[in-house]
Amino acid sequence: MNTGKSSQSLPLVNSIQFSQVDEGGLNLGQFLAAIRRRLLLITGITALVATAGLAKALTEPPIYEDRFEILTEPVTGESQVISSVPQTLTNKERPVKLGLDETKLLVLQSPKVLAPIYNQLQAVYPDLSYGRFLRKLNIQPLGKDTNILQVSYRGNTPEEVQQALNLISQAYLDYSREERQTDVRQGIKFVEDQLPKLRSRVEIQQTELQKLRQQNNLVDPETKAQELSAQISTLVQQRLDVKLQLDQLRSRYQDLQQELAGQPGSTAGSLALRDNPRYQKVLDQVQLIDAEIARQSTRFSGTNPIIEDLNSQKQNLLPILKQEQQRVVREMEAQIRELQTRFVTLNQNTDSLDRQLKQLPGLSRNYNNINQELKIATENLSQFLAKREALAIEEAQTQVPWQLLTPPQVPQPSNASLKNYLLVGTILGLLLGTAIALLLDKLSNVIYTPKELKTISGLPLLGVIPWQKDLKEYAPAANMVSPGEQSDHSFGFTPANAASKYNVTPFFEAFRFFFTNIRLLGSDTVIRSLIVSSSLSGDGKSTVAAHLAQAAAVMGQRVLLVDADLRHPSVHQRMGLMNIQGLTDAISALDTDFNKVIQRSPLEENLFVLTAGLTPPDPVRLLASTKMQELMANFQNEYDLVIYDTPPLLECADAYQLADRTDGIVLVTALGKLKRSFLEQTLEELKVSGRSVLGIVANLAKPSAIGSLNYPKSSISEPDNLDKADLISLKPSEAELKDSDFHLIDKAKSR
Repeated sequence: MNTGKSSQSLPLVNSIQFSQVDEGGLNLGQFLAAIRRRLLLITGITALVATAGLAKALTEPPIYEDRFEILTEPVTGESQVISSVPQTLTNKERPVKLGLDETKLLVLQSPKVLAPIYNQLQAVYPDLSYGRFLRKLNIQPLGKDTNILQVSYRGNTPEEVQQALNLISQAYLDYSREERQTDVRQGIKFVEDQLPKLRSRVEIQQTELQKLRQQNNLVDPETKAQELSAQISTLVQQRLDVKLQLDQLRSRYQDLQQELAGQPGSTAGSLALRDNPRYQKVLDQVQLIDAEIARQSTRFSGTNPIIEDLNSQKQNLLPILKQEQQRVVREMEAQIRELQTRFVTLNQNTDSLDRQLKQLPGLSRNYNNINQELKIATENLSQFLAKREALAIEEAQTQVPWQLLTPPQVPQPSNASLKNYLLVGTILGLLLGTAIALLLDKLSNVIYTPKELKTISGLPLLGVIPWQKDLKEYAPAANMVSPGEQSDHSFGFTPANAASKYNVTPFFEAFRFFFTNIRLLGSDTVIRSLIVSSSLSGDGKSTVAAHLAQAAAVMGQRVLLVDADLRHPSVHQRMGLMNIQGLTDAISALDTDFNKVIQRSPLEENLFVLTAGLTPPDPVRLLASTKMQELMANFQNEYDLVIYDTPPLLECADAYQLADRTDGIVLVTALGKLKRSFLEQTLEELKVSGRSVLGIVANLAKPSAIGSLNYPKSSISEPDNLDKADLISLKPSEAELKDSDFHLIDKAKSR
């Protein structure tokens, strides 16, 4: 006999695992969900508080307000002086920076400026305190990048507002004039302080320039360079001429030496001797004597007195000729020495001028640097002198630098208080309503989404049953197939000619999805029996049990639905059956033929129902009896799936008596109704008792918690905010069914 202990083959779902969740606070999803649930409450509180603020604004006396706009100028006299100095990066004035700085705003709001205004107002309005005066006054820039200042004032009377704004505008104009005068004076003082330094700098540069000119005997380096270049060119040319003359003289000297090396008076080829008249005259005489001797020798002998007299004259002339030769040589040597001396002198002068010319670039650089520094210092001095004159003229002027763009007008009643009260009331109401809504939502401690249910329980989420609007509490279950359908297309697959007759709604698709997940829980052993229960009554456990049984029957299972809630039976009402005999009679009867009290459902051929029967005095004792254990074993042998509808787990112990003889418990939870504490208590009791829990079902799920359905494919998509791992199966198909399922179908058809 099968004892119903097949739950031992499902180790993945036999124990309950509690997840550690944060007990405090709400995440963003919970926060938005709570806002949606309490939107009507938040709207009501917001409207109430805003109305109260509006009523308060209407009952208060009117507030008058007016304003004026004034253009400010941020450039100071000293900054103008500095920006115009050539030593800065540019000699142009620095661009005006748009926007009022915090320093000027603080000064305009300081007691130094506002205290005199307050004293005048306080004399007319004795009840006006300085703190109230500051609260009524508002000073702010008109824009981020603008120099326009907007000043507004609020008061109880238009006279107070107009008088205050007139005083403030005049005070700001006077302040701008005084500020400008102060800036100009500071600029003049700055110029006066800089003038001695600039004069000293000019004098230093002038002295340096004078020293440089005196030391180097120059007026301008460029002119000096041109003069040196011309002198060097002249000397070079002179040196070339001297060199040429020297070479020619040396050549003549060598020729003379060679000529003189011969017989005296033998030749007169030397150019130096030919150019000497004295030498030529003596030479001519010698040559005449030689000619005469030669002529007379033809007539006379050598001893002839005439010839001897001629030889005597010749001998007298030869020493003179020798002396002339020596004198010519000495003169030529003197000319050579003179030319050599002149050549050396020209070389020295040329080298000296070259050195001066090479030193001239450095001298020119120093000259230009000194001259540039002198020029800059002179220009700076001129600029500062001119700026001093300009500032002196500006100091003598009385023009106000700031300009009043929009003067104060006639004050008008301000609706700012009405807007402020309405805005503040709306914001406070919204915050208060949100806080109350979150507080109520937190105090209610109700589970609203499948995600919360999955997180709290730590159990497999077997199904998400949508909320059915037209489903009455004790109405018979609707048929999942049309009346003309036959059971041969059960098992979830409708023939092609009858596909249009299948009732595909989210509600019924959810149960097909639910049953498919139950089939796929076990890998080796098929689930043959289970208990459908809940934590408290009202969670819809009986409805879930009835429709689960109907879905299993449609999908080819031979199903027995047992109403084990002997205290408050309701299965017979949901299935449209009579409750004359039922489970109580089957347990109390002496025979073992339980088929006498089992009824076939008029909705499905494979669905059988065992109603509760008469209510016994002690249901727990009856369910714990040996006869009940035998009946449960026989039920599991005769049917493919046995579903027990039991009382709530926190109200009665009936379900615990039956859990050991089934494959496990399916826990039904009504979203939006069950509190978290009751679910945790139920899970704790199940954990202590050691009962097997197959999973949990989220009932009465709102559309926001369920994803879109794809009915033509006979599937239901996973709910929003759930991981795919949370659901065991998404699209049931024929290929997913186990071999054992086909065996059970064949067995059911043979019966």
